[in-house]
Amino acid sequence: MAQRKPIVAGNWKMNGSIELVSEISTAISKYKNEQVDVIIFPPAPLLCKAVESGVNVGTQTISEFDSGAFTGEIEAKLAKQLGANYTLVGHSERRAIFGETSEIVADKFAKAQEKGLIPVLCVGETEKQRELGATEKVVAEQINAVISKLGIAALSNSVLAYEPVWAIGTGKTATPEQAQSVHKFIRDMLSTQSEPVAQSLQILYGGSVNDKNSKSLFTQPDIDGGLIGGASLKADAFVSICNSALGNV
Repeated sequence: MAQRKPIVAGNWKMNGSIELVSEISTAISKYKNEQVDVIIFPPAPLLCKAVESGVNVGTQTISEFDSGAFTGEIEAKLAKQLGANYTLVGHSERRAIFGETSEIVADKFAKAQEKGLIPVLCVGETEKQRELGATEKVVAEQINAVISKLGIAALSNSVLAYEPVWAIGTGKTATPEQAQSVHKFIRDMLSTQSEPVAQSLQILYGGSVNDKNSKSLFTQPDIDGGLIGGASLKADAFVSICNSALGNV
């Protein structure tokens, strides 16, 4: 089995400030553990400030287009030039609020790789879909949209984040066993097409992860870290989560 390096990624969403960039970057610089990759995804106006602070940075979304009359969109090449190394694609809020289909997400995934960004592909089911027993079907369809467009090998230069929509910002969290079950399903599904890709792919859990539950989640065999929301806005909590990822090294 491949040894996968844990990742702890903080998605700030439309939160944060110049002062918070300084606070979080200082906390991360004190942490300095090369066994865990730490990334923050600040709002676009804070991207340059975050890069200047020395942290590993990603953007929360990119456009699937190179240029044009797309007011408010973020061009992938420019994000890369400004110092971003990663981009989220397909976050549940982008899918639900902004109407991004799995086909659009696949286009954004392709554009990210074309311009030198590592896409973090977000997948997950709603509470209703889970109640209907459709979790695996929904997750498989979201992943297969990328595979159909680019092939299984494209996932070798990406990260995947499983984020059950019903556990984002609700205070609800999948149990470690529930989260592990879906992560294992994803890895097993991918292994039918490429065992090396399946075993090397870092799969993060994103669903109300905090400093109280992160250790029990990260010790699961197929969970390789977390995509953190609200807790990534608190320096002490975020560093504590980073430390808990060491248990999976």
